[in-house]
Amino acid sequence: MSLEVVNPNAAGIDIGSRSHWVAIGQDAQDVKEFGVYSEDNEALCKHLTEKGIISVAMESTGTYWQNLFSTLVSHGFDVILVNGKQTKNIKGKKTDIKDCQWIQKLHSLGLLSSSFLPDSTTDIIRTYSRHRQNLIRQSSRTVLKVQKYLRLMNMRLDVVVNDIVGLTGVKIISDFIAGERSGKELAKNRHYNCRKPEEEIAKALQYNGREDYMFALKHEWNTYLHIQKQIEEVDSEIKKLLEDIIDKDDNKKQHVASPKKHKRKNKNTIKGTDMNQIAYQYFEGVDLMEIEGVNDATIMAIISEIGLEGIRKFGASKQFTAWLRLAPNNKISGGKVLSHHLPKGSSRLKIAFRNAANAIGNQKEGHLADFFRKINYKKGRATAISATARKLAVIIWNMLVKGESYNPPTKYMYLDEKRRLGLVKRIKKQIDKFEINPEQLGFTTT
Repeated sequence: MSLEVVNPNAAGIDIGSRSHWVAIGQDAQDVKEFGVYSEDNEALCKHLTEKGIISVAMESTGTYWQNLFSTLVSHGFDVILVNGKQTKNIKGKKTDIKDCQWIQKLHSLGLLSSSFLPDSTTDIIRTYSRHRQNLIRQSSRTVLKVQKYLRLMNMRLDVVVNDIVGLTGVKIISDFIAGERSGKELAKNRHYNCRKPEEEIAKALQYNGREDYMFALKHEWNTYLHIQKQIEEVDSEIKKLLEDIIDKDDNKKQHVASPKKHKRKNKNTIKGTDMNQIAYQYFEGVDLMEIEGVNDATIMAIISEIGLEGIRKFGASKQFTAWLRLAPNNKISGGKVLSHHLPKGSSRLKIAFRNAANAIGNQKEGHLADFFRKINYKKGRATAISATARKLAVIIWNMLVKGESYNPPTKYMYLDEKRRLGLVKRIKKQIDKFEINPEQLGFTTT
């Protein structure tokens, strides 16, 4: 029994860092090697056109595939990008020639499926967002070095403040580098929200006179300030790009979001951008901020990693959660479930959902928090985070694709809402106790 050829005019490409191997058949003369320069990509496309190739399959090897992929698409080829797991089972000695022929054979038989690729606009936002995350990681490493040199100089700023690059810490470090050595004078930079008193901060800031550590501290501090400036520039570009996308779409810019004064702002969120309003317009009137645990970072991850058009490519929530690797990978043999663990691998969007699920687990009440505690009690916190992240992904898919609103059976109440209800309850109790009527309070009945 032979398999039916589904794609007769198909080619397979083995992507490399220095050259690409192209196979249009299984014979030796059907394989050809091309370079990686722009003119080589054009020659590759010309070769495929001359051979009557319509569809092309290639592996997603690092970032080497991107330029060739764009060139092939611009020439009108039907290009699919496949995961290496689908093409790795090849017998015998592994070579570039065998690889491209194996890819061509699988593709001609219709045994390869295309990986998810975002649209061009989302891809641009993704570039800015991932670059920003890299800058934040660089900034974190630099802050650790600043803290190290301060500690070596006996400047124990890390003991008296929670964040050495917070409002108090930045002023103290800046004055210290500028030449101020007195602990009492540096302690005067204490912000009123700082828990430690000024006297204790002054005791912690006693310089031991090591000029070599001071020299290194100046360099690290300048590096930190430079990275912060770069992050501000990236924030400006992201804000401009998102606003341009919204302004060009009348269906997006007509929506106005309700303020979310209860959502906490992380110090690493995009500065100068109302993410609540931008997300409400970008998702065309769907308010994802209504979900407890979803914050600016979660919204930005959804916009940059998959986008609105991207999430609509998934026909069901099960497909979406399986792509995120949040759905159990059931292995069944003989009617018996052998394993149902989550598949390995963590995309940035999966990490964002897990972070949101972890935040939900720290809340004291709410529908998702109750669900988290139930799983946590049965199987532990790690499993609860994965289960809540999957539930959160299903809720977001239903909201964005089906247009369903988020209506949990028990709505999460924020602190000021609880205080208001408690105040109303106490006032009613006093009114009943002293039998006060509306006229005595100056209210008129209608």
